[in-house]
Amino acid sequence: MMKLLVLVQLLALAQAFLVTPPAVFHGRINSPLFAAESIELVEEDVKERMAKSVESVKMNLSTVRTGRANSAMLDRVKVAYYGVDTPLNQLASISVSSAQQLSVDPYDKSQMGEVEKAIIEADLGLTPTNDGNMIRVNIPSLTEDRRKDMLKQCKAIGEEGKVAVRNIRRDGVDNIKKQEKAGDVGEDEMKDGLDAMQKITDAHIKDIDEIVSAKEKEVATV
Repeated sequence: MMKLLVLVQLLALAQAFLVTPPAVFHGRINSPLFAAESIELVEEDVKERMAKSVESVKMNLSTVRTGRANSAMLDRVKVAYYGVDTPLNQLASISVSSAQQLSVDPYDKSQMGEVEKAIIEADLGLTPTNDGNMIRVNIPSLTEDRRKDMLKQCKAIGEEGKVAVRNIRRDGVDNIKKQEKAGDVGEDEMKDGLDAMQKITDAHIKDIDEIVSAKEKEVATV
């Protein structure tokens, strides 16, 4: 009886193997639809990561000084709030009081000294004035040398962003090539995927160039 049961189980397993595509047993489904979905997932991941790199460029450029007051100039200022480095914009209301001045109103007035110290130590070339209730930050006009430094900073931020985008492209390309090597996608699907990677990369590089160019014009305006 036991031998008969074992024989039945072996026959069932053999039948399952005959009706099931070999690729499924290896965790893959070699079909055009699966290939398209697989590469599409890579493209979506690459787009999402590149978009974050572009946003990072925007954020970093917003802190670059121009000749006019801009609350984003203080976005990178960190205050030692009870021993914890905390972004200034979480501890105070920052507003533009005039074209050449920012007003910083800390929510916790006991931290006025720490806020003032943080702005000075941020090395932004700004000198805050603390009247005990409000901190005012005058924005001096950029000297020609300082303006050149800011333009170099803009370019460096842009280049850093483009390097990040190209590294993401490399990850996507490697992913697609590995899928083709493993037999998950065909050669044609791989070529289409690689072409898509380049187009996505070019689009995000163009976005960064345009953002940097706009900021450079803002900095160069006297």
